[in-house]
Amino acid sequence: MKILLLVIGKTDEDYLVTGIKKYVGRLGHYTPFELKEIPDIRNRKTLSEEQQKKAESFLLLQQLQPSDHVVLLDERGKQYTSIEFSELIEKRSASGVKRLVFLIGGPYGFAQEVYDRADALLSLSPMTFSHQMVRLVFVEQLYRAFTILKGEPYHHS
Repeated sequence: MKILLLVIGKTDEDYLVTGIKKYVGRLGHYTPFELKEIPDIRNRKTLSEEQQKKAESFLLLQQLQPSDHVVLLDERGKQYTSIEFSELIEKRSASGVKRLVFLIGGPYGFAQEVYDRADALLSLSPMTFSHQMVRLVFVEQLYRAFTILKGEPYHHS
């Protein structure tokens, strides 16, 4: 199973870029993984929040294949412990899913069309994080999930 993380815009804080690269590199030992940045939309400052969400969502939807299992990182999503999240990854892998795709939207979230396409919603916390910081938290948790599945000592419960 390949795991794809689709995000809107580039990560522009050096400390986040460093951390993300660290965990993306580590993930390569466990699964085919790709983090794909969708460029920011042009003239977004002149668009309303709803127009920006629609434009970004259109770009995200273009990246999806019909057979993808799509999970949105969303504040209204289900929360998991790290162990429960590792079990979710294992179930998706065992179910024959070829590509598990996680989406992180822009600062205003997703348009309804993306929610309609999603198979699940996942919340990392009841707190709000910047959409760039969520990238680091997510790839660390994904790495942690694989170390749990392999029985490696990274995760101490």
